[in-house]
Amino acid sequence: MTHREEYELLRTLARRPEVWSVYTASDLWTDNHISARMLEFHLDPDSEPASRTREFIDRSADWISDHFGLADGIRLLDLGCGPGLYTSRFHDAGAEVTGIDFSRRSLDYARRTAEEDGRAIRYIEGNYLELEFPGPFDLATLIYCDFCALSPHQRRTLLGRIRAALAPKGRLLLDVVSLRAFEAKAEDSRIAENMMDGFWSAGDYVGVRRTWKYDDEKVILDRYGIFGTDSRKEICNWLQYFSPETLKKELEEGGFNVVATYANVAGDPYDKESDIIAVVAELNREK
Repeated sequence: MTHREEYELLRTLARRPEVWSVYTASDLWTDNHISARMLEFHLDPDSEPASRTREFIDRSADWISDHFGLADGIRLLDLGCGPGLYTSRFHDAGAEVTGIDFSRRSLDYARRTAEEDGRAIRYIEGNYLELEFPGPFDLATLIYCDFCALSPHQRRTLLGRIRAALAPKGRLLLDVVSLRAFEAKAEDSRIAENMMDGFWSAGDYVGVRRTWKYDDEKVILDRYGIFGTDSRKEICNWLQYFSPETLKKELEEGGFNVVATYANVAGDPYDKESDIIAVVAELNREK
């Protein structure tokens, strides 16, 4: 890397970009080193950077099974299924399960463990913003606030694809990060050697992180510059925050009616102090 290239990346990191103007989310799941670290986080029962704790997933899957009647063999689509932490539980509860993810490493693990355990789960590798889903499904799940990492245009696209894949009485379960969590965030900067314990690269590097807060749009950007001895990398992690009202409005515009609101996907009662909002929505066939 030349000094000029280093300067240009550092200058980019120092400047506040237009909201949603740069998108690099796929690198978290397709980069060979980063995807391996993400899978490690997924499989750590006590870690939350990539998925919730195993205790919560167990409780959540039990609630979803009871609430949606998975034992009746309903057809379920799990979007962003990762290594199958939820899909395996949904299958064991009695659902007919399809999981979609664009991390080959995570899906390889999911397929391997499903085969070893004798679970008949269909896994599809691809970007759920681009795929036509092989419905119809009775229930679609989008868990761990994946919806928040998408731009408004991407969210509209995804809702349209889900809507097209659901059966006439199909439902959608998703969770998002609340405005309470947004208010607790602040803009800051950080520089560290091998930032996040070597998460971003196999070799030594220096990480620079700049956090930007967009008050009007209720969006946070964590923008990383990763400087190795012979490489550089830029990662932009956007996150949209919602109130129950703004989430309801966006889902209605996408052809869904919110029928229930919770504090999480384990069915805990919602209150205004919750950092998470989870909703169950039904198709609005008049749209």
